[in-house]
Amino acid sequence: MTRTDEYDFKLPEHLIARHPLAHRRDSRLLSVHCSDKTTQHLEFAEITSLFREGDLLVRNDTWVVPARILAKKSTGGKVEGLWLSALGNGLAHFLISGSRLHSGTELFLEPSGERIRLVEKTAPGRWTVEKESELDWVPFLSQVGLTPLPPYIRGRRRQEGEEDESSEDRRRYQSVWAENPGAVAAPTASLHFDQSILEGLENRGVVCASLTLHVGEGTFLPVETDVLEEHPIHDEWYEIPQETIKALHETRANGGRIISVGTTVCRALESFGESGESVGQSQLFIVPGFSFRWVDALLTNFHTPRSTLLALVSAFVEHRGAKPGLEFVKDIYEEAVQKSYRFFSYGDASFWE
Repeated sequence: MTRTDEYDFKLPEHLIARHPLAHRRDSRLLSVHCSDKTTQHLEFAEITSLFREGDLLVRNDTWVVPARILAKKSTGGKVEGLWLSALGNGLAHFLISGSRLHSGTELFLEPSGERIRLVEKTAPGRWTVEKESELDWVPFLSQVGLTPLPPYIRGRRRQEGEEDESSEDRRRYQSVWAENPGAVAAPTASLHFDQSILEGLENRGVVCASLTLHVGEGTFLPVETDVLEEHPIHDEWYEIPQETIKALHETRANGGRIISVGTTVCRALESFGESGESVGQSQLFIVPGFSFRWVDALLTNFHTPRSTLLALVSAFVEHRGAKPGLEFVKDIYEEAVQKSYRFFSYGDASFWE
């Protein structure tokens, strides 16, 4: 068992990225070789140099739904919501925050004026909601919803007197290969890639394969338990196509490496490794001591203190030979801070092998 406060670290506020850079490839990349604990500072466009012919790049093709809504009650009271999933028959599961809410409360979305109604409270802050529109939920939200940016980005923008959502967010908080709607947060390691980098990897003999994991609201939830392992891990739906499974086995048989683009891909692959199921709900909580079956290298952003994702990275580097994993990750994060890397969703990237 590990105390959650051991996963804390000091991060200057100015290193939290509140906007994407002008171009996806403009990010920086900190490459970490775990076995000998060496690092290399690169531009993200140089990532192709870290790959070898026969490697397999696995990416998450989930598409981020414009899931955040702003609304008012008929009394004028403000309400904010986050769509979580469709339930059928025009119903959906939402997180809703606001005062004096009850079954039957009508909400008027801003600025469209479209109307939705609270049907039933299913848990604290969670509601079944129905809409008047005959559109399915994803096209409906594409018309009326906002990009579900993490609260720390929205909060920093408000501090600077900016709007919550800028014109660039709808495009940039989405990977270039996104195609399957369902996520309420981006798989942010994907955000650095553009088509020219993908072409460079192909020219190097790297194979690309896809899976889907719909990133859920749990990615926003802080760890509030004193012991990390007591945190109630969220579940997320995933599907790994048979052609990707075939590519995994062929890569292993031919001596290539399997590189995970982000913790979401890692979670899906290792859920498959644990259960043997290619489709299902991942409830995998990866902490130091975990034995990785499929992932040989991990590309990921720099994560928040006291988070389950920081625990996952710590588990991976320990598996790769850097022990104790957490202390090594914190050393690398300190180096990143000293070199002014940008942190979190719109920040820079790290490559662990």
